[in-house]
Amino acid sequence: MAAEHSTVFIIDDDAGMRAAIEGLLESVGLPSESFGSAREFLDRQRAGGPCCLVLDVRLPGESGLDFQRKLAEAGVEIPIVFITAHGDIPMSVKAMKSGAMEFLTKPFRDQDLLDAIQQALERDRTRRQHESELADLHRRYGMLSPREREVTQLVVSGKLNKQIAFELGTSEINVKLHRSHAMRKMQADSLADLVRMAERLKLSYRR
Repeated sequence: MAAEHSTVFIIDDDAGMRAAIEGLLESVGLPSESFGSAREFLDRQRAGGPCCLVLDVRLPGESGLDFQRKLAEAGVEIPIVFITAHGDIPMSVKAMKSGAMEFLTKPFRDQDLLDAIQQALERDRTRRQHESELADLHRRYGMLSPREREVTQLVVSGKLNKQIAFELGTSEINVKLHRSHAMRKMQADSLADLVRMAERLKLSYRR
C-alpha cells in the first residue's frame, strides 16, 4: 500500500477504536490523524496531499451521515469509509448513494478496512491528478491570444482553414499561423490531441 504523502483521518468518539485503527495503519506505513469529533477535524489545519476519512456513523452532536452531507455541501471532496457498531441496510444505502467508499460494521476485519482505505486514497489521488492536469490546461489556454482562441475553437469544431479564414475575415495563411501558435502553446502534438484538450476545457465557439 502506497503511503507516500497520504494521510488517513479518523473520526470516532471511541478513543480505543481510534488507537486501534492508528496502530493498524502505522503497521502498514500509513500516516494518520485522529479526532474525537467532527468539530475537531474541521478545526485542525490539514496537509494537502491525498487523503481519506474513516468516519464513525454515530458521533456526539451531528451524525457521521450529517457530516458527510455537510462536507458535500461545502464542496470538500474527501473519500469516506464509514464504520459503525449500529448499522443497518437503509443507513448503508444512504451513505453509499452519497458517495461513501465503504460501510463497515464493527467488528470488521483489518484487511477489509485496509482495502477500503487503499481504494479511497487511490480515488483521491486520481481526482487530484485530474484537477492538476485541468488547471495546467487552463493555464496554457490562458496564454493564447484572443485570435488564437477563436481559431482554436473553430479548428476543434471541425472547420477547415479556408472556412475559418472566411468566417473571421482574414487570410488562410494567418489562420495557419494562429493555429500553429495555439498548438505550440497548448503543447498539442496533433489535432486529435487539441480536440481532447478542448473537450476537457469544454470549449465552444462564440462571437
